[in-house]
Amino acid sequence: MGTADAVGSPIDSEVFDRRVPDGQSAGPVLPRLVLGARLRALREEKGISREAAGDVIRASRSKISRLEAGRHGCKLRDVADLLTHYGVTDEAERATLLALAEEANAPAWWQYYSDVVPPWMQTCLGAEQAASVIRCFEVQRVPALLQTPAYARASLRLAHPGAGAQEIERRVTLRMERRRVLRRKPPAQLWAVIDEAALRRPVGGVDTMRAQLAHLIEVCRLPQVSVQVIPFTAGGYAAEAGPVTLVRLPGGQLPDVVCLEQLATALYPDKQADIERYWDVLNRLGLEAEPPEETPTILHRILQET
Repeated sequence: MGTADAVGSPIDSEVFDRRVPDGQSAGPVLPRLVLGARLRALREEKGISREAAGDVIRASRSKISRLEAGRHGCKLRDVADLLTHYGVTDEAERATLLALAEEANAPAWWQYYSDVVPPWMQTCLGAEQAASVIRCFEVQRVPALLQTPAYARASLRLAHPGAGAQEIERRVTLRMERRRVLRRKPPAQLWAVIDEAALRRPVGGVDTMRAQLAHLIEVCRLPQVSVQVIPFTAGGYAAEAGPVTLVRLPGGQLPDVVCLEQLATALYPDKQADIERYWDVLNRLGLEAEPPEETPTILHRILQET
């Protein structure tokens, strides 16, 4: 799979359905990305620099860059002014893009958890919930979408040692809610590659880990989920630097979203060359890991040894 280039492309009607297939809101991230891609295309078609575009709406070059990358919402007046500056006179297109701008400012379902969802997490969360394909690699933990409540609780306590019981439970509930992206109709396709170390580290204790391993064995039976394990015997591999999540969005016109989550923030490489590099890394990991059909056997063996 490669990346989709949205620059210079017309907006497809399929992309305009900003809902996940089960009818729940996919949140503001998808309309932000669609709007940003179109604004960038219009600006480049006119040969206008980001600095000049920023002057039109009394903003900096970096704000235009963030707007075009879909990193945050925007004022309707600013979008209208940019469309006028870019020479967009077609009323239907203006109405469509302004409607996208309104949706880009609308709250998502996870707004209810705003106290435990920092701003840097919203792009990754929104892309995940709108995804058609999610690929991830984990070194230290079982991927969030595949965790049991007990395992998630233990993991979150380690990540947030100063949090009280109520906050931890809200974080657990949010993580469990995120899993519904795998159960909607049609579900997102999840391809996870996990280092064997994450499966042998007893997060939450032996009983919690055994239940987590048993859950993974069940999840592997789902047609929309593919899990591969990189065994210790594989030696070094392509992504020893840390976990990677790559999301493909529906519609075929938006660039893939790469999320590199860190301790208290996340990075989102958005240059096409960088995105393609992460696709290459994940493809290489898939080749270096044991094939998916071997995963239940590996998990049973680890379970017996735990």
